[in-house]
Amino acid sequence: MSEIIDSPPGSEAVDHLDRLNPAQRAAVEHGEGGIAEPLLVIAGAGSGKTDTLAHRVAHLIVKGADPRRILLMTFSRRAAAEMKNRVERIARRVMGEKAATLTEGLTWAGTFHAIGARVLRDYALEIGLDPAFTIHDREDSADLMNLVRHELGLSGADSRFPTKGTCLAIYSRAVNMQADIAPVLARHFPWCAGWAEELKRLFAAYVEAKQAQNVLDYDDLLLWWAQMCAEPSMAAHLGSRFDHILVDEYQDTNRLQAAILLALKPEGRGLTVVGDDAQSIYSFRAAEVRNILDFPRSFPVPARIVTLDRNYRSTDTILDAANRVIGEAAERFTKDLWTERRSHEKPELVSVRDEADQAQFVAASVLAAREEGIALKSQAVLIRAAHHSGPLEVELTRRNIPFVKFGGLKFLDSAHVKDVLAVLRFAENPKDRVAAFRVMQLMPGIGPSAAAAAMGAMAMALDPVLGLQVYRAPARAQEHWPAFVDLFAELRSKRAWPSDLERVRLWYEPHLERRHEDATSRHADLVQLEQIASGYASRERFLTELTLDPPDATSDEAGPPHLDEDYLILSTIHSAKGQEWTKVFILNAVDGCIPSDLAVGTKEEVEEERRLLYVAMTRARDSLHVVTPQRFFVHGQAARGDRHVYASRSRFISADMLDRFARLSWPPPSGEAGGRAPRPDVQVDLKARMRGMWR
Repeated sequence: MSEIIDSPPGSEAVDHLDRLNPAQRAAVEHGEGGIAEPLLVIAGAGSGKTDTLAHRVAHLIVKGADPRRILLMTFSRRAAAEMKNRVERIARRVMGEKAATLTEGLTWAGTFHAIGARVLRDYALEIGLDPAFTIHDREDSADLMNLVRHELGLSGADSRFPTKGTCLAIYSRAVNMQADIAPVLARHFPWCAGWAEELKRLFAAYVEAKQAQNVLDYDDLLLWWAQMCAEPSMAAHLGSRFDHILVDEYQDTNRLQAAILLALKPEGRGLTVVGDDAQSIYSFRAAEVRNILDFPRSFPVPARIVTLDRNYRSTDTILDAANRVIGEAAERFTKDLWTERRSHEKPELVSVRDEADQAQFVAASVLAAREEGIALKSQAVLIRAAHHSGPLEVELTRRNIPFVKFGGLKFLDSAHVKDVLAVLRFAENPKDRVAAFRVMQLMPGIGPSAAAAAMGAMAMALDPVLGLQVYRAPARAQEHWPAFVDLFAELRSKRAWPSDLERVRLWYEPHLERRHEDATSRHADLVQLEQIASGYASRERFLTELTLDPPDATSDEAGPPHLDEDYLILSTIHSAKGQEWTKVFILNAVDGCIPSDLAVGTKEEVEEERRLLYVAMTRARDSLHVVTPQRFFVHGQAARGDRHVYASRSRFISADMLDRFARLSWPPPSGEAGGRAPRPDVQVDLKARMRGMWR
């Protein structure tokens, strides 16, 4: 590789950097010439963040870095796979076919949780963990929390104790924020504040149950990793395995993730983080915006800051309005996005009377844009909360406009897939009580008591298979029990992956048909699961990675619109982050919705709501419409009086920035464009008419 490193300036060695702008190139080349300080890349919306990070990784490899000593962390497995593909394409321009061989060595690329699972298996013996541990997803974790909750008698409390889902949410928030229960309850779960001591007792028992069953939950993958790195010698050993650590979307990290990074690279050498404080919108997942704001001052030598402020997505008028909105943030890294994409079309601030008019305006505008050649897929409607799109969905359906709403059923949330995976997890780890209870109760005649007795027999035996074989199942279960024991024994003794999954599916199919009316569509999911399994080297790897990054279900109820050749996108703002569309509508840009009336308790919450609006605005390429209904219908109020509440324009669009928008009222006074006609100047006493019908 020396011939590449020693090539003179302007030769083929730097061709892969020619397409970068000066700021991007500065980020990519950071560290050359002996510079060792940590690097913070503040990457504005649409500024080529992903491309810049991929170029930096490729450039490191081109310059001789060992790809096996590069740790690259993203927030989805898909993003990691795409990043690796980009790195190879970039490196290939310089290195030719050798690039593929080298980038194959980039094995430490994945999500924080996936990397955490791998680290914990590597160091399991040193930290007192059985390397055969299995990982619970959120639903399994909630089920185990509920088992412990019952065992402690908390489900029979005189007053209502938090549900299993709430208990798990409190536990997860406290773990990821590295905070005590009391302040977590006070700020995020005030209705549970009276249960602090009971929750502490519950969480202690929950941890003991996980350890007894050799399972980790999703949060444990970070918590155990962080606790491991709290030991300086272990952190130093793990950190020494990587010359370069690069983190994408750093504004979305929580305190645990930041603690892990700082422990691995306490001096900051070789550490690069990329993100945008203005797009930090996930505090409900315990993301901590202070991680990125405080990063430059976290090391003995201050981090170098490179700002990517050239936007390649939006027009200058859209960016002008978005810059004004975020410019009023209380604290931020100063940057104003700019672009060479000029436009005379300002973003529209559209005033409508109510949600019905809002829906009609959007539907009419979407159809008009379609006639002008803008496909439905290139248009998006963004909402602060999922329920805000209700009236619009009715209007779209009435006008036969197909749409897809981001969200919906996840593959691993479907009962039949969880059943099959539970069989595999139980075979992988016979101590996994949640998996065992789920699997055994698939069979008629096996309830919680019988399942517990079977688990007891397994615990008493020298071998778990022997324990199941000697257990006498209830009479109603005799028809199905022997086949289940044979399956379990086969899965424990033979590891024939991925044919293990086919064996489980064949055993499960009679139960699928008995338990579900839509067995045919669910069967398609299980066939897809087998196809997915063929891409994994082992059962353990499959169970780990599928839990951490589940695909979508073929039986997703939102499927029918996909059959159309085109469809409109409806999305929450949170789901829209990282996306872009030609034409964007933002609904309900009024106080109470943006900002949400549930998120204005603290200054930090208000600032995050401001960032949400900024993220929504910067999704638009050519056309942006911010809609402000004047009143909202309220359900359940007294029959007398007005059943509407009146709202004012979002506080984030202040009067002194209105010149950045084109003002529009809809419908026009004459009632064109599909709006309502003017009200008739007449009054009719229909009550009298109704009474008169029967006289």
